Amino acid sequence: MAGETLSECILRENEAVFDAMVRHRFTTDIEAGHLPSEVFDRYLVYEGAFVETAISIFALATAKAGRIEQKRWLISVLDDLANQQIAYFERTLAARGIDPASFNLAEPRVAAFCAGMLDIAEKGPFLDIIVAMFAAEWMYLTWSKRVAAAAIADPLLNEWVAMHADDTFANQAEWLRRQIDDANARLDEAGRSRLSAVFGRVQALEIAFHDAAYGDNA
Repeated sequence: MAGETLSECILRENEAVFDAMVRHRFTTDIEAGHLPSEVFDRYLVYEGAFVETAISIFALATAKAGRIEQKRWLISVLDDLANQQIAYFERTLAARGIDPASFNLAEPRVAAFCAGMLDIAEKGPFLDIIVAMFAAEWMYLTWSKRVAAAAIADPLLNEWVAMHADDTFANQAEWLRRQIDDANARLDEAGRSRLSAVFGRVQALEIAFHDAAYGDNA
């Protein structure tokens, strides 16, 4: 559409799958105060494991970035993942008495998510990685800002939602969005279509990943 930024175009083309993810049962259960404790426990183990994969993904983005200011920003993201988010999972798993070894990290939907995201980062150019992480982070920012208005009784769950609705996370998601929009003029139609497909692929992987948190009841 005339006047559309590339990120707006990608979001419009993937509206159905994006809406399916931001309205996933996981997010609506949190919003309604109905998220089962065992689902959150399982999610914490799965998501905590993925954050380690995300460190590898952002490291690959840092290596493939063409400008020093991009590398500096991505290094700050890596610092946050390694020293803030990983610390959250370590602390939260300990507080809830969760032993990650008792969960199946080879669960097909979880393994497919981690492998699929890493595959994009390893095989794709810089912009593919940026779009993949924009897909994940814009999704988290969107539903977390909505859900943050709800009264969340579990303080650790409330902290997780707040972490993804705050200005620091929003600035990170907006930075990813700017990288996409700034690249628009350098892309042909095939390149734009490829990036839109990456965004859609990530949403589909995310939906299956969040289904896995419900175990056999997804």
